[in-house]
Amino acid sequence: MDVISVIRTKRDRGELTPAQIDWVIDAYTRGEVAHEQMSSLAMAIFLNGMNRTEIARWTAAMIASGERMDFSSLPRPTADKHSTGGVGDKITLPLAPLVAACGAAVPQLSGRGLGHTGGTLDKLEAIPGWRATLSNAEMLDVLRDVGSVICAAGDGLAPADKKLYALRDVTGTVESIPLIASSIMSKKIAEGTGSLVLDVKVGSGAFMKHLDDARELASTMVELGTDHGVRTVALLTDMATPLGRTAGNALEVRESVEVLAGGGPQDVVDLTLALAREMLDAAGLKDADPAKALADGSAMDHWRRMISAQGGDPDAALPVAREQHVVTAASSGTLTTLDAYAVGLAAWRLGAGRARKEDPVQAGAGIEMHAKPGDTVTAGQPLLTLHTDTPEKFPYALEALDGGVLVGPEDAAFAATPVVRERIA
Repeated sequence: MDVISVIRTKRDRGELTPAQIDWVIDAYTRGEVAHEQMSSLAMAIFLNGMNRTEIARWTAAMIASGERMDFSSLPRPTADKHSTGGVGDKITLPLAPLVAACGAAVPQLSGRGLGHTGGTLDKLEAIPGWRATLSNAEMLDVLRDVGSVICAAGDGLAPADKKLYALRDVTGTVESIPLIASSIMSKKIAEGTGSLVLDVKVGSGAFMKHLDDARELASTMVELGTDHGVRTVALLTDMATPLGRTAGNALEVRESVEVLAGGGPQDVVDLTLALAREMLDAAGLKDADPAKALADGSAMDHWRRMISAQGGDPDAALPVAREQHVVTAASSGTLTTLDAYAVGLAAWRLGAGRARKEDPVQAGAGIEMHAKPGDTVTAGQPLLTLHTDTPEKFPYALEALDGGVLVGPEDAAFAATPVVRERIA
């Protein structure tokens, strides 16, 4: 087997054989295939695609590149959730302890933010003492004791994907649906969960801007999960407008705690409950009532235990940025647009996100949203509060928001998009 023949097959729109796929993934993981050669293959896949057989085998080869976790010793059924990323998407924080409070075990392997989308681990690291890195044994202990854990994936889990993900990021091949689907699903299947619910975002603040693309990605991932024996379902959810009223690490933790306390923004509550019901149903716990677990405080109890089990102090004060800047409405009327990408980019420029994986983030940086599309506003009313430790970044954040926050006349037509747009199973 040689890498040039593999590249030529896909370059010429051919179908890669199982042997070719197994070999090239293994050889790249071991360093036998050079980065520039895998870059060429990734671009060929980006341009010419893969069929279902190829994607399934590519995913299986990436799973086989490392270890597989085993949760069969747990007394609870396992259920996990993966989001394709958005702005203000803090759903994992209330969701994991909520589903645990209803009887499932939630082994939530999460990531960090890059660019305008936030990362779950960055958010939780705003809590003093909390740690993202756990050994497999520690992860199992927390799952047994608490029922939910949110942590970073270990280096032994799908190492081929880790190498390929970094390569795609710098070669313009990130948006390939076969490569996105196999990347996500190789990690989730190797993680060993019994069931999986996918939250596939669609809209300006999402990876997938158009419904057809989001539908194709969701369907591909559901098929991959099903083919590997993991009960998988996907929800297509709206990301034209940020979720909730905050974007930024400590700000989103505060909002998540509000949800666990029985309050919080309605869109965050609605999506948390929708995903919880799907996870519980997939885990065989159809009679569990997540709304009751939010109302009676049991989800909050699980949150506090989960944070404490990972070294965090659930009662500690969260970081607050040193500087604020308020954006007010220039005129009275109806807020017609609050663009998710614009808000995410502004929060990133304020210090809430990173341009490179090794960059630090400001725990207190971000944006509070005081109005959402459809709300009536008056001239001079605060629309957004920008938070940062570095006030010289305010002009760049305001530049990102230009055109992304629009107020129309009071009688402007506005049709709210439901937070859950479609279900694919």
